Amino acid sequence: MEQMLEHFFDLFGMPSIGLPAVFISAFISATLVPIGSEPILFGYVSINPQLYWAAIAVATIGNTLGGLTNWWLGLIGRNSFESLKGPTHGRMQAWLEKRGPKMLLFSWLPGFGDPLCLAAGWLRLPWKSCLMYMFIGKLFRYLTMTWLLTLVPNSFWHQLGHWFHLI
Repeated sequence: MEQMLEHFFDLFGMPSIGLPAVFISAFISATLVPIGSEPILFGYVSINPQLYWAAIAVATIGNTLGGLTNWWLGLIGRNSFESLKGPTHGRMQAWLEKRGPKMLLFSWLPGFGDPLCLAAGWLRLPWKSCLMYMFIGKLFRYLTMTWLLTLVPNSFWHQLGHWFHLI
């Protein structure tokens, strides 16, 4: 995975460290690709604590735009599906439509959030409201996860690094 990311950064002439890496990892992790952006964000914040809020903002924006990409893919999928089969309604659709864009406060949840963004596009929920709720949920995620990771003593991270070095 590391080699793939290095190739990606080289392809676009971007540094493999810093805020661009935080943005791209957050964006990719919000799509249906199963990677987490928290380790990169936490590593960056650990090395550059003075840029804590900038890194949180960049990760949140990247993750939100990734979620909006899922919304857009859901909309395209729905439009393509309807052109082939015609409109459909089901229980899950009625349940999500009833709750609306507010459900996207949970777009940060692993395994649930990405398909939720896709479903919001499929249901043609208003993109501006979806964007706002995604942003709030993802901001809460990054603030909480980064804060929790800062509570872990540095000795743990050094020991973990030592174990990975042995493998």
